[in-house]
Amino acid sequence: MTTHSPQSPRPGHGLTVADAMAPCDYQIADDRTVDQANDIFHSAHVEYLLVRDHNGRCEGLVTRAGLHPFLTRSWDAERTAISATAHQRGPFTWPTMGLALAALAMRIKHLAVWPVVDEDGYILGVLTTDRVAGLLATGLV
Repeated sequence: MTTHSPQSPRPGHGLTVADAMAPCDYQIADDRTVDQANDIFHSAHVEYLLVRDHNGRCEGLVTRAGLHPFLTRSWDAERTAISATAHQRGPFTWPTMGLALAALAMRIKHLAVWPVVDEDGYILGVLTTDRVAGLLATGLV
């Protein structure tokens, strides 16, 4: 009789984006100005904001660095809508996506933060490379 020893699961096997996503408390409407986004960055001490469209669906993610070219000229910052800036746009990840696959996609796309949306495009949270790496390394949920 031949017995096979059970294989130990691979780290991160079975984990999904839902296991790793974090809430995102700071969002901004796409019709708000660069100046308004900059105020949020300074007051909240955050590095990114999720951008919502007029229906409340995720439109993208804007970073401090991405707004820098507009902030050098006050006229641009006061009048330029976030929707007119170059910022990370979809596709986004969803909670049921495998975490290992999401990690691979983030690496290929050079993303540090990736918005997580539901099937209708509404924001559920964010996935960060730090959180993903931590979970995949330990295999914890």
